[in-house]
Amino acid sequence: MTNPTASISPSSAMLGTTRRILHWLDSIPHTLLAIPLRLGAAVVFWNSAMTKLPSWGTTVTLFAEEYQVPLLPPEVAAYIATAIELTMPVLLVLGLLTRPAALVLLCMTAVIQVFVYPEAWPTHLQWAAMLLVLLAHGPGTFSLDWLVRRRLLGDG
Repeated sequence: MTNPTASISPSSAMLGTTRRILHWLDSIPHTLLAIPLRLGAAVVFWNSAMTKLPSWGTTVTLFAEEYQVPLLPPEVAAYIATAIELTMPVLLVLGLLTRPAALVLLCMTAVIQVFVYPEAWPTHLQWAAMLLVLLAHGPGTFSLDWLVRRRLLGDG
């Protein structure tokens, strides 16, 4: 009589291939993963700023009527949001002050999620995921942060 589990268990070759693939994926350096994360997060917020700049009156109206951020007058909220959306993406692209920039954008994402568009949580979750990885692991070696850290702290 044959063993019924022998016919459904994976072969040694398949296990070896799976192990090699997983090892290869595990060995992809964070530096390579950080580049599309930095660019992807930057584009989201930069594009938002670009929609605000052409018509400032419309932007303030949008903050007054649709966004309605609590505790801040619409004009102040519009200026703060636009300033963040213009500066933080540049920092992410350069890899300069990446962790603070990611934290600021993560806080902005939380404000948008809680007060402005709570139904858009799948999109905000994607933004948060990118930003959390950058916050936790930094921008990688292709960044100004890495050069500064290496120079000041001798890390590298």
